[in-house]
Amino acid sequence: MAVAFARKDWGVRMRFSNSKDESLLFLWESVRRQVVAGRAYGGRCRFVGNNLRTYAELLRSEMDRRELKYTPINWSE
Repeated sequence: MAVAFARKDWGVRMRFSNSKDESLLFLWESVRRQVVAGRAYGGRCRFVGNNLRTYAELLRSEMDRRELKYTPINWSE
């Protein structure tokens, strides 16, 4: 399970080190689908912003550390 923690200089961050591989992949795919859906409905998804990108980067970093295979997110429009 992902754990949130806060620091003054970072805001809220997620710690995924205790999450199962399947959970990480599920969360990643959820973010990726939000981005794809936003494009399908005429442009930028309203959920795509710095917070979602930061969240996705933390997920990606943990998945890379574990050498998991995943479909990359195309953030460009």
